[in-house]
Amino acid sequence: MSRTRTGRGRGRGRGGRGGGSSSLPPPPSSTLPLIIEEFFIVIYEDPLVKKALPKKFADYLDGQEPAKVYLRAADCGPRLWTVEVLFDGQGRMYLDKGWENFAIAHGVDFGCYVHFKYEGDDVLTVKVFDGTMCRKYYYSDDEDTDDESDDDVKPCIHPL
Repeated sequence: MSRTRTGRGRGRGRGGRGGGSSSLPPPPSSTLPLIIEEFFIVIYEDPLVKKALPKKFADYLDGQEPAKVYLRAADCGPRLWTVEVLFDGQGRMYLDKGWENFAIAHGVDFGCYVHFKYEGDDVLTVKVFDGTMCRKYYYSDDEDTDDESDDDVKPCIHPL
């Protein structure tokens, strides 16, 4: 019986040498640092009350638990919104006082997906997606970057 294939035996497939090579990356090493820089929350409850952030993000900040964070809407100018942070002692982190003003100004409502990106220095850039999973885009004509002026809620304006 003549062989028509050259150099490859049966059962080896495209891997060349057999051994069941996998295209999956190796599992992460437990010695690598945990880096959580992006996450989202889904608004299932009243959008204006304090919001729990993922436990993994709170764990990432372990030992650096800020009393407040600064939220910046991704497309709404340079304004920073000051939001107080609560930790419950069981590893949960909540956006508290100041969240309501941010949520009102950016149209956060039931069914919204709110994407956060940690920029460092307690700053989170925020993108809001509506219930259809389409992003809400905003701009602001407010040049005020004073992060202590959240009492006078000035909503971002949704473009036409």
